[in-house]
Amino acid sequence: MTDPDDDGVDEALALVGPRDRDRDREGQKDRDQDGSQGRNRERHEAAPWARARSLAARLGGGHPPRARQTPLADALGGVLARPLTALTDLPSFDTSAMDGWAVAGPGPWRVREDGSVLAGHAAAAPLDDGEAVRIATGARVPSGATAVIRSEHSRTDTAGQLHALRDVTHGQDIRPRGQECRSGDALLPAGTPVTPAVLGLAAAAGYDDLPTATRPRVEVLVLGDELLTTGLPHDGLIRDALGPMLAPWLRALGAEVRSTRRIGDDADALHAALSGSEADVVITTGGTAAGPVDHVHPVLLKAGAELLVDGVAVRPGHPMLLARLAPARYLVGLPGNPLAAVSGLLTLAEPLLRGLGGRRGRAPHRAAVRDAVPGHPHDTRLVPVALPPAPATSRSTPRGESRFPYVVPLRYNGPAMLRGIAAADGLAVVPPGGARAGDVLEILDLPWAASDEECFT
Repeated sequence: MTDPDDDGVDEALALVGPRDRDRDREGQKDRDQDGSQGRNRERHEAAPWARARSLAARLGGGHPPRARQTPLADALGGVLARPLTALTDLPSFDTSAMDGWAVAGPGPWRVREDGSVLAGHAAAAPLDDGEAVRIATGARVPSGATAVIRSEHSRTDTAGQLHALRDVTHGQDIRPRGQECRSGDALLPAGTPVTPAVLGLAAAAGYDDLPTATRPRVEVLVLGDELLTTGLPHDGLIRDALGPMLAPWLRALGAEVRSTRRIGDDADALHAALSGSEADVVITTGGTAAGPVDHVHPVLLKAGAELLVDGVAVRPGHPMLLARLAPARYLVGLPGNPLAAVSGLLTLAEPLLRGLGGRRGRAPHRAAVRDAVPGHPHDTRLVPVALPPAPATSRSTPRGESRFPYVVPLRYNGPAMLRGIAAADGLAVVPPGGARAGDVLEILDLPWAASDEECFT
């Protein structure tokens, strides 16, 4: 991967507010010396949600993904690192589209008795005007043939002549050479997910392997002394919900998760983990605010990282952050509350990883909320929503109702709750001030939820 040029980085940083890099570094020093002052600045200078997300996408897309040649059998689920071009004409010769008769000129036709033309065999002898020969689907059409007549649309008489039972048009049921594409034609752009259909097209176009983007390497650091990995919560200790959730979520976003490590509230241990990591993206949980054991900011300062997003005007998830550790290496700091961490994943980690992995951005989905959704006075809210039962998502729209499908806002959407997101199909982006019943909002997909265009368009 290559680092974007300085001008591009400066322009990207301008998206999140008026702070320049020197001011940002001074802010980190202030935070290290005075936690309350850091909290005040976060409250007043948090990046607007849409701009923070756009910056993460831009930074990820500024690094051309590493590519590797992957055999077709192993390429499913990857992403094309380069455009797919045809290595041959498709079809590479005139082909019969049906079982029947290849004929030349107008009928009736004399049936040639030198056998049938079969798929996979060498070219048959040319046809003269007035001749017909048996042909199989996929077989090379003999030179001179003007049409193929389906077996059920023909009959032969006692004199050995073939008659058509329907009108015959020139070129019917012949797939001409290059009908689908010509050699060198662009078939699919870079960033296309490799589906079974893509594998079939690639094989037909002559490929044995595909240039796929290497998945961005991710390491997860779960921070906190209070976390249990087994058993019931007790004595002020709670179960770690983020450790089991983040790795599979990140894999669903196309990342290669190298490890999930648990680190106590220890600044030196966190610094050592960051210094020793070779991941393209480090994801941390918790420690992004300005409390007595919130070590992420001072550790980033000590590591010489560049703080790109320091707080986002979104609820939950306000204290999330994005920093650059080195060229083409980043840290996404997620809040410690579970739903707030999900907000950070969708706001910063997903667009960053999508870009680093060479995946194309999706067009935003939109849907009308069935019920009113309270909003924050100044910040965006991300609220879990679910699709209603199938009849309510019908394509037909009653008179006076929104032409958009409806989604149902879910309860249990507090920053520490996962009950709502566990039942959700997506998250609605609620603007400051809230949304009324029937308002059309942007919907963020969840990577495992159904997301075809009929759901949210």
